[in-house]
Amino acid sequence: MRLALAQCNPLVGDLRGNADRLLDTCWRAAGSGADLVLAPELALWGYPARDLLLRPDLRRLQHQQLDRLAAQLPVGLALLLGVSEPAPGQQQPDLFNAAALVEAGHWRILARKRLLPSYDVFDERRYFRPASEPCLLELERGGRTWRLGLSLCEDLWVDEDLHGHRLSGGDPIGDLIPLAPDLLLNLSASPFAQGKAQLRRDLAAAAAGRLGCPVVYVNQVGGNDELVFDGGSFVTAPGGSVLLQLPWAEESLACWDPTATPGSPAQAIPANEALLLRVLVLGVADYARKCGFRRALLGLSGGIDSALVAVLAAAALGPENVQGLLMPSPWSSAGSIDDALALAERLGLATHTLPIASLMAGFDTALAPALGGAPAGLTAENLQSRIRGTLLMAVANQQGQLLLSTGNKSELAVGYCTLYGDMNGGLAVIGDLYKTTVFRLCAWIDSPEAGPCRAALGLPAEGELIGRAIREKPPSAELRPDQRDSDSLPDYAVLDPLLKGLIEELRSLEELVDSGVDPALATRVQGLLRRAEFKRRQAAPLLKVSGRAFGSGWRMPIAAGA
Repeated sequence: MRLALAQCNPLVGDLRGNADRLLDTCWRAAGSGADLVLAPELALWGYPARDLLLRPDLRRLQHQQLDRLAAQLPVGLALLLGVSEPAPGQQQPDLFNAAALVEAGHWRILARKRLLPSYDVFDERRYFRPASEPCLLELERGGRTWRLGLSLCEDLWVDEDLHGHRLSGGDPIGDLIPLAPDLLLNLSASPFAQGKAQLRRDLAAAAAGRLGCPVVYVNQVGGNDELVFDGGSFVTAPGGSVLLQLPWAEESLACWDPTATPGSPAQAIPANEALLLRVLVLGVADYARKCGFRRALLGLSGGIDSALVAVLAAAALGPENVQGLLMPSPWSSAGSIDDALALAERLGLATHTLPIASLMAGFDTALAPALGGAPAGLTAENLQSRIRGTLLMAVANQQGQLLLSTGNKSELAVGYCTLYGDMNGGLAVIGDLYKTTVFRLCAWIDSPEAGPCRAALGLPAEGELIGRAIREKPPSAELRPDQRDSDSLPDYAVLDPLLKGLIEELRSLEELVDSGVDPALATRVQGLLRRAEFKRRQAAPLLKVSGRAFGSGWRMPIAAGA
């Protein structure tokens, strides 16, 4: 039997288009001699489909597309894919997250997901009922009967020692042991998070060891709103060796024969920075494409955040489709302006310069009667940011561009950002990267080690892209003379670990102090984090790359006493 792993990039809700792409994949797989094509979880819908799953018209359309797949599949080829299945009775939720086998002329539901994640960005219990029984498919191929254990995504995540926790419920892997499968097939839609690629391999190896058979893991790829799915589908043997590895952050189709002699060792997981860079580029590219944008705009300040976003946008959309806007004020340093222009030249971006001094003066004059004088202090600083945000939105509107905001996670966490100013935009590209991560990723991008990755993304392979002047510049918003971020915030090397403890590790104030954090600093940062919640509610969607991001998985109240 020859299996084809189809690492698909669906458009959420486009059931016809996704079916078309699956058909094309199946015909290509048949040309490679495949007997069975494996597609990801909810492959027709795209994951996560969220409340689209509730629409009766789309449920009917899924049935029609499954009929069409059955009518148009190559003879002799089967397709196993993730679907939604109506559940019996009047109880809610009224769906199962299921897997269907499609063959020429007919299709049938085989397996239902048992462990339904409802943590972080996942909300499956809103839509699906959990199943309770394991599933074994017996398939005649290659002159023998293959016993195939079927599982869906979270059903593989049952090793508490590896994962750190697991959902309550049965043990989908343990329940398959008495059924003695020849292979375990897992259809997944597992979004990227740093370190997750290795964890998936470890979980699959643990399952393979328990079952005494290879595990075939097929993952979705592509960006869907805030989530980026990194693909990286693979086959692992009971001993933990990886028999087949598909690429990361790109669509792919690869065949594997479980009866063939294993070949050379599979590709290693890319370095953390390389995989992070590729995932961010994919996230920008797919967000733009799937939302109907071909071009992007961003403000170029000469700082490291906007420089990184410019690099990501150039790689995602092509430099000819990215425009930078420079908006210097009387407090902007000549060095920052020169650095922004030099960066744009290195990347091949078009730029326009719109000085804002006259606009600042106009606001001062207009506001003076109401304020009893010209705006001052934080009010004046925020006005500069809002002037720039207004200019960016005007240009983006007029030219049909996607405005990319350039704020990082550290700023969003403590509110060091301006509503209706630098927070303007359709996508917060690096909104889940702490400032120290931004520095680290930029240093790697400018290193010789990044050359092959840069070349693969269409960026110049040699020389610096970000530039030493930008990387070594003290962070500053340049909203007043000689301003530095350190005037208002702790050093990022101190701040970011503290923020990670509060945001991702959910550590209490007492735990932080016991670990050695200064009590006054911990109290101050915790207060900043809490008070900035109203800003984050109004922020652009961001690309999630950490264990916990300021997106759909962050559900904190605005008015709170804790």
